[in-house]
Amino acid sequence: MVHTVAEKAARGACRAYLRPSVTGLEHVPRTGAAIFAANHISAADEVVTPIAAHREIAYLAKAEYFTQPGLKGRARGWLMREFGHVPVDRDNARAAAATVRIGLDLLASGRGLGIYPEGTRSPDGRLYRFRTGVARLALGSGAPVIPVGLIGTDGVLRPGDTRWHRAPVVVHFGPPLDFSGHADDQHSSVRLREVTETVREAVQRLSGQDYLDLYASAVKRSE
Repeated sequence: MVHTVAEKAARGACRAYLRPSVTGLEHVPRTGAAIFAANHISAADEVVTPIAAHREIAYLAKAEYFTQPGLKGRARGWLMREFGHVPVDRDNARAAAATVRIGLDLLASGRGLGIYPEGTRSPDGRLYRFRTGVARLALGSGAPVIPVGLIGTDGVLRPGDTRWHRAPVVVHFGPPLDFSGHADDQHSSVRLREVTETVREAVQRLSGQDYLDLYASAVKRSE
């Protein structure tokens, strides 16, 4: 995909401001389909990861993020569009299946796709149980999964705060995980969970987080 002048300017400005420390950049394919599976501790994650990877990574973001009112809302929507993010409706009953289909289409077009397998931001900094969407995408597309460990982004954009802060940020990219040639496995719940756990273990090694075998969304609802 051809990068616009505005997109390049936005990426350059964010990189200069945040100055993330990056390891494992040699594991990031410069072009072509790839799934970037990361832990999720801040709304800043989808900005930090692409600038650390030095390539476009599309995220499937809530549609309302693109249409929020006010100057800050419009600025956020512009930034997300310039970074190549895609608005999706995640609130209907068929949202999960539709999101996977959109992700597979993006990968089929040779794009990088970012995903947070926890499904939502961590409520307390720990790593939570991964959902199997990452396995469905990997097995259905044959694209490599690049595990990503994000550290410190929760200091850049804090929950409930619209102001960005300069804070130490580290992004670790791990070796690609290859699940190609196993498309039929996406129909096996056991295999989907095995692949998902392989990705989760790789992300946890990079992020260094403690792990809790519960879904983060369930923990948030109980609070």
